[in-house]
Amino acid sequence: MIDLNADLGEGFGRWTLTDDDALLSVVTSANVACGFHAGDPSVMRRVCDLAAERGVRIGAQVSYRDLAGFGRRAMDVPPDELAAEVAYQIGALRVFAEAAGAEVAYVKPHGALYNRTVHDDGQARAVVAGVRLAGGALPVLGLPGSRLLAAVADAGLTGVPEAFADRAYTPEGTLVPRREPDSVVTDGDTVVRRALAFAVDGGVEAVDGSRVAVAARSLCLHGDTPGAARLAVRVREALETAGVEVGAFA
Repeated sequence: MIDLNADLGEGFGRWTLTDDDALLSVVTSANVACGFHAGDPSVMRRVCDLAAERGVRIGAQVSYRDLAGFGRRAMDVPPDELAAEVAYQIGALRVFAEAAGAEVAYVKPHGALYNRTVHDDGQARAVVAGVRLAGGALPVLGLPGSRLLAAVADAGLTGVPEAFADRAYTPEGTLVPRREPDSVVTDGDTVVRRALAFAVDGGVEAVDGSRVAVAARSLCLHGDTPGAARLAVRVREALETAGVEVGAFA
C-alpha cells in the first residue's frame, strides 16, 4: 500500500495556485498550507471542508514565515521560535479541520524548512518540539534518512518516509535543489514511471544514472507542477493497474 499526498491550499486572497478540488478527488492525504508560505483562513477552511467530505486525510504543511518567497528561501530561525511557529500553524489548521468534522492527522514541513531538516539536527528537533507542543502525537512526513525522521523517532513519534515522483534525486538520496537545472520532472510519462519505480521497486534513478534505494510509505505529487491534477490521475491509475493499493497512512 502507498499513500498519495499533494500540497494544497497554496493560495492567498484572490491568488490561487493549486487545483484543490481536482486533486482532492485523487490523493489520499492533503498537505494544507497553514498561512506561513501560502494559505489564508478562507482557503484553509475550504480545503478542510472538501477534504473531509471526500475522506482525504488532512495534514498541516508547516513552513518558515515566508509568504513573499513561498517558503522556499533559506532562513535562520531560533529553535524555540521555530517550535512555537510550527505549533501555531498546526493549531490554526486544527480549528478548520475539526469544524469540518475531521482532524489534523499528520505534519509535513514545506520547502526550505523540509530541505533544512534533512541535515540540520537543530531545526529538525525544533520542528518535532513544535509538533509535540501542538499535542496529539502526530505522524511526521519526511525524507528517508533525514535528521527530521531521526528526531521524530527519538521523540517517540511516528515518522513516515516519502518519495517525490516529480523531483530529481542526487546519488545520496536527497532532492536536487530547485535552483539547479532539471530539478523538477515535468514529463508526465517520466513521472508515472518514477512513481511505479518507488512503489514497486523501492528506488529510482538518480541524476547521474545510478539507482537510489528509497523505502517510501507516501508518494508526493506537487500541486504546483504543471498539469498536476491530470498527472495525479495518471499516477494513481498506473499504481492500481500494477496492483499497488493506494491508501492513506494516517
